[in-house]
Amino acid sequence: MEKIIKVECPAKINLDLRVFPRDNSGFHPIKSIMQTISLFDYLTIKLSEGDEILLSGTSDEIPYNEKNLCYKAVKLFLENINKKFKVEIFIEKNIPVEAGLAGGSTDGAGVLFGLNNLLDNIIKKEDIQTMASKLGSDLNFCLLGGTKLCQGKGDDIKDMPFYDFKLSLVKPKNLKISTKDAYMAFDTLDRESNMRNDLEFALLDKYEELQFLNSMGMQMSGSGPTFFLRDKNIDFEIDENKYLVINNLNSVNHGVREV
Repeated sequence: MEKIIKVECPAKINLDLRVFPRDNSGFHPIKSIMQTISLFDYLTIKLSEGDEILLSGTSDEIPYNEKNLCYKAVKLFLENINKKFKVEIFIEKNIPVEAGLAGGSTDGAGVLFGLNNLLDNIIKKEDIQTMASKLGSDLNFCLLGGTKLCQGKGDDIKDMPFYDFKLSLVKPKNLKISTKDAYMAFDTLDRESNMRNDLEFALLDKYEELQFLNSMGMQMSGSGPTFFLRDKNIDFEIDENKYLVINNLNSVNHGVREV
């Protein structure tokens, strides 16, 4: 018995992001309009007899062990169905790491989708969503994609009209900002945000690269440090030794899916 599926996993941007003070559980509730875009990781998932999880891929910036969200997603899925399989996943990594684009989350969502597809939808969609919420805040959205209003821990999701637009991304090459660091910066704020992204407001004074991109009329996605520009390509002078520039992208009206 051997089954294989290839899953397309889109990146996401936050068209806006409101962050609220920590709740009793220590979590920051959010309110954000999220949008999937045409920048994709690809997962090739092979399911066969055995009891092993093997990860490999094209990036030297991510772990291929139990620390990887794909590994955690496989483990949780198999625990939920109480079965054992050998699962091999090859990750074609195109979404920058620690960039505010949900690269890890969309891959994790792709694993849940892919395994369920290979096993003839053994788990109901609503139960897949419950599993996704246990793995991280963006996975529920990444399963669905399109244009969505996401609130609370990110798993309170409401449909919105699809927002069709073109965009470009710019990411400082030598700057990575963890989600934890971004929220810690938010916690130290002594004034209210006046930006569309509260985490951009919290981080802006700390990094010259973010100040530069902000001054060019761009907006940060998620916890950064990637910025996006809507409706046109980058037309200002930029040092491509210092910044990764990705032009000619567009919004897409889907989440993870088979290709």
